[in-house]
Amino acid sequence: MALTAPITEADLDFDNGSFDSVAFTAQALSSWQALAAIIDHTLLDPEATRAQVEKLCDEAIRYRFGCAMINPVWASTAVAVLAGTGIPVGAVIGFPLGASLVSTLRQEATALTRLGARELDMVIPIGQLKSGNYHAVLHTIRAAVTVAHHHGALLKVILETALLNVEEKLRSAEIAIQAGADFVKTSTGFASGGATPVDVALLRGVAGARCGVKASGGIRTLAEVRALLEAGANRIGASASVAIVRELGAE
Repeated sequence: MALTAPITEADLDFDNGSFDSVAFTAQALSSWQALAAIIDHTLLDPEATRAQVEKLCDEAIRYRFGCAMINPVWASTAVAVLAGTGIPVGAVIGFPLGASLVSTLRQEATALTRLGARELDMVIPIGQLKSGNYHAVLHTIRAAVTVAHHHGALLKVILETALLNVEEKLRSAEIAIQAGADFVKTSTGFASGGATPVDVALLRGVAGARCGVKASGGIRTLAEVRALLEAGANRIGASASVAIVRELGAE
């Protein structure tokens, strides 16, 4: 899909590889431990305290969540608590507005990976996308991807789907994949809406097997997780992670 060409129905028929949502959902829901392994246990509240971040990390250790996702200011704290546990630290960059300078994103990504973060979630430059400046969007994402991958970290790209129309969702997902993103992600949790099965299915349709799809924003129940997995998500971001895995039998 060219960056500047209009998106047509034919674009949605490209063979991007096959992702088996049915099989993945069955495996992910086979036990609470399997489910926990694909959840990013998240605390991004601006008023979050050190004690709350430490509790998040302790819960990540207890339930073996896939990642502990925090704001950059708490990266060193989370890395220290999780050292030697095998639970990676994730941090957000360009968050939550997607309006940072490219140089700022590079600096954030470099600083966080040097501190020990192994997963970075960045927000696309939403205004640039809506202005039709697709090359700027590609350049911005690629800059962050390059830093993350150089330091052995994953890069997830938040599209903020609640603010986009269908054309923009398709376009931004394709640009993120072209830029080398490891995941395309629905939401920050700070906009007017969060993850929906419709949006996840749309993103998986673009991604195929080329990259992961992370659903996040307002996910609070096991039923919601199931619907999002069935739609094509293979990573879940949630602050209600403990309650969700307890629905599946965790104690």
